[in-house]
Amino acid sequence: MKIYSKSNFKDETADLTYFENWAEKLEKNNGRHYERFKIETSLGKTHIWGVNTNEEQLDTLVIFPGARTTALIWDFDKGLDNLNHRMRIFMVETNGLPNLSEGSTPDIKSLDYGIWATEVFDRLKIEKAFIAGASFGGLICMKFGIVSPDRIKAAFLLNPGCLQPFSLTFKNLFYNLLPIIKPNKKNVLKFLDKAIFSKPNHKLSEFSETMLVDYEVFAISRYKDKTQKPYYMDKQLEEVKVDTYLLVGDKDLLFPYQKSIDNAKRQIKSLKESKIYNNVGHGIETYDKALNYIGETIKKYNPSENRISH
Repeated sequence: MKIYSKSNFKDETADLTYFENWAEKLEKNNGRHYERFKIETSLGKTHIWGVNTNEEQLDTLVIFPGARTTALIWDFDKGLDNLNHRMRIFMVETNGLPNLSEGSTPDIKSLDYGIWATEVFDRLKIEKAFIAGASFGGLICMKFGIVSPDRIKAAFLLNPGCLQPFSLTFKNLFYNLLPIIKPNKKNVLKFLDKAIFSKPNHKLSEFSETMLVDYEVFAISRYKDKTQKPYYMDKQLEEVKVDTYLLVGDKDLLFPYQKSIDNAKRQIKSLKESKIYNNVGHGIETYDKALNYIGETIKKYNPSENRISH
């Protein structure tokens, strides 16, 4: 696999220690212990967080996070409990994002991220599983769905970054650039309020909001991000042959929901359902009802036939 770019922390030792302490704080608040896996892939070291991974009789869900996030965001306020279905859960820290994985990335327009995701399954000894991806992670899911459809029971895309170009409206660009130009808590919070959440319906607890603000200030100010951003996969999407479920928020500034739905219906032949959540922003992976839907849908699957049972 050809390495396209390499991102890195400015002070790897100090910055990774900060991140480790941040993760421990989340563990303590959630009363959880996240299992840790460090595997070697074509992109170097890849870090994965796990929950219930030794219980091999359970359904398996593999999660890929959004850009400039960590997969642990899925468990803010014990969000994984909203699945209401006990599963083996692997939260993959995608290479090239500000996390514990190495910063090497392939050309995002190639299928190499799909090859990398297959390697992750191989190293974790996962034969077949459900996958879910938010934003950038949705693109990873679709690349994976093209490269290794036989490894996927179904894919859940949450406000994915692969169904249309990034919105160039003034409002979206303003709130996205604000914390990048001046990465402080005030600007990050304004970005979160205007683009990621939709209060009072879609919000985090005070503790989790503070954790997310701290993480974003850290990620923007300490990580030299050279990773390419998601793009509209267009005709590549027609090659996807896995059962796919699309979950979108109607307040998503980054990727306005109706265009994502229209393109998914037109180009993903194996699209099973689209769900619209009112008054939900881009950070839909933190929304309880979206996680409820994923868990309930997985419960209905017949493992031997890999189809929804009725």
